Amino acid sequence: MNDRNINFIIDFDSTFISLEALDELCKITLKKNPGRNVLIKEFEAITKRTMDGNLSFADSLSTRVEMLKANRSHLDSLIKKLGTKISKSVIRNKSFFKKYGNNIFILSGGFKEIIFPIVKKFNIPEQNVFANTLTFDKKGNITGFDKNNLLSQDEGKIKQLKKLGLKGELYVIGDGYTDYELKEAGIAHKFFAFTENIEREIVARKADHVTPSMDEFLYLNKLPMSISYPKNRIKVLLLENVHSDAFNIFKTEGYQVESIAKSPDEKALSEKIRDVSILGIRSKTHVSAEVLKHANRLIAIGAFCIGTNQIDLDECLRRGIAVFNAPFSNTRSVVELALAEIIILMRNIIDKSNALHKGIWDKSAKGSYEIRGKKIGIIGYGKIGSQLSVLAEDLGMEVYYYDVLDKLALGNAKRCSTLNELLKKSDIITLHIDGHPGNTNFIGEKEFKLMKSGVIFLNLSRGHVVDIASLVKNISGGKIRGASVDVYPEEPSGNDDIFISGLQNLPNVILTPHIGGSTEEAQKNIGNFVPAKIIDFINSGNTFYSVNFPEIQLPQFQNAHRLIHIHENVPGILAQINNVLAGHNINIIGQYLKTNELVGYVITDISKKYNPQVIHDLKKIPHTIKFRVLY
Repeated sequence: MNDRNINFIIDFDSTFISLEALDELCKITLKKNPGRNVLIKEFEAITKRTMDGNLSFADSLSTRVEMLKANRSHLDSLIKKLGTKISKSVIRNKSFFKKYGNNIFILSGGFKEIIFPIVKKFNIPEQNVFANTLTFDKKGNITGFDKNNLLSQDEGKIKQLKKLGLKGELYVIGDGYTDYELKEAGIAHKFFAFTENIEREIVARKADHVTPSMDEFLYLNKLPMSISYPKNRIKVLLLENVHSDAFNIFKTEGYQVESIAKSPDEKALSEKIRDVSILGIRSKTHVSAEVLKHANRLIAIGAFCIGTNQIDLDECLRRGIAVFNAPFSNTRSVVELALAEIIILMRNIIDKSNALHKGIWDKSAKGSYEIRGKKIGIIGYGKIGSQLSVLAEDLGMEVYYYDVLDKLALGNAKRCSTLNELLKKSDIITLHIDGHPGNTNFIGEKEFKLMKSGVIFLNLSRGHVVDIASLVKNISGGKIRGASVDVYPEEPSGNDDIFISGLQNLPNVILTPHIGGSTEEAQKNIGNFVPAKIIDFINSGNTFYSVNFPEIQLPQFQNAHRLIHIHENVPGILAQINNVLAGHNINIIGQYLKTNELVGYVITDISKKYNPQVIHDLKKIPHTIKFRVLY
């Protein structure tokens, strides 16, 4: 038992389980009733009014039991269903229930025949379950309930708890108004509004604490938890219309999630990020060193795109912030757009379409070509460039590529040893390089001069890698007879802002608003991929696919604590960690170390029992950046 002699009074419906048991029983009994939808809505409305404190509980119970027309066999189906509907944080903290079972009391206006089969699996004894009891006829039909039971009456929970006369502090956890009344009546010491499954505003407003999960309740009261930190305290900020799947994944995990459509400027983001644990962005939001100064709680950043040049990765690393991106998820979308644009530009479709909109009929083959047999030069042979290479060859194109790294050619693609070689050979040139500052104006006047006259040019990489003034000059002068641009040195922060560029209104030019990866499929893939990696990092310490952290793919840990230690990459830190552990006589089950030029990342799995002082000592090791415990 805990030192303060606390007894825990827990509601059943929508607290211990995630729904209202009688509402679920109603659905079961009305399964074959043609008017079931209307009757179910009526039944649920009565339940809601009762839980909000707007209807007498005694009247509500009588009305609902009479509406049920239920049999004992229906209860078996209900109990089976409820076994799958136990609140997630209750399941997660099953060890707490088992340890403190004798001090946990289920107090419910529901029925013991339904409740006890569920809670007994959590080491809660039958004598600690206080609820109503049903009455049956000889055929097993429910005829009503025991009206002498205190819990069937108005203020029944108050009467029952008074009768129990429990000693010590009484903490009530529940979602309904009748749970709050225990505190209002002066019987309970504290009332915790449980909102994991439903939040009733009037109940939450009157609570001593709002607890979105059992984790939060245990954390507040310094009781043993199955996880290191309440997930509801982890705040996620998603910017730039990140796909709704990401919002839902983080929400389901139990985090607080806020989504904003636009990209805030540096000042606004610096203010917004102060209490954020996870930041999700796309390509427009710049996470600078100045912004990171204000991000004291930031654990991870998710770039819901391929590029990460908008993030100061080294500064993130110095602050122990892991960054993840989506290196594969939108590759196909970008490649398909590039191929479509190449065909449209080769056929001069844009100008012909514009002319037809003005009433000009220009049926002519002049300046219109197939892509088969043409030489395509791909600058940057990464995930996008290499996939474009394969599909372009399938369409009959002759593929050349250039990359600063020695990349293996796919299919019959030919590697150019220099950029100049590619520029001189290619009929079509497409850019797929990263946005590193060193790539600013990678293609400028010098490079345009080396290209064939009448070349088709595409940039679907980053805006600053092309000198826009030179591009405009070469389109206007006819050197480039068709161009497609998806990215720009300066882009609007949102859809309401005006776009202005010297590329506007030029012949045979396709301008798209940075939508290379903007397909439903790509955004959905990204919206699922990035959150999964961040959640895995938070839950287990895995850094696989991180773009700035040393990459470690860890085994699952069981019956152990996992210590995460991030430190400056200086000699001797691992030895100091192990000296601290040895000094506390702690057994190491497994240990993993990976470093890069800036930081070291040590993961140590230790046996369950340890002196909490060891945490303090590990945090005090010189050059420590961040430390956390997982369990």
